[in-house]
Amino acid sequence: MFASTPEPPYVAVIFTSRRTPVDDVGYAAMADEMDRLAQQQAGYLGIESARGADGLGITVSYWATEADAVAWREVAAHRGAQQLGIERWYEAYSVRVA
Repeated sequence: MFASTPEPPYVAVIFTSRRTPVDDVGYAAMADEMDRLAQQQAGYLGIESARGADGLGITVSYWATEADAVAWREVAAHRGAQQLGIERWYEAYSVRVA
């Protein structure tokens, strides 16, 4: 599914990752929860995500402003999910903002 975004300018946060083979069910549940929570944040415009069989994934979230994207990064539940990702779910990851 493609995110419905307005005409630019807006901000894209690109999260690229390689998954570990650990806890697919927990990962999927957390991803669903973070998607639900992100939709409640100011400035949220949408998300697009794909993951290959090799574990390489790219998720792009769209935000009205850079301040909105930064605010999402700092939401407590999102910070907890980030920590779990580092500890359990990702072999490697990168975050870029454009």
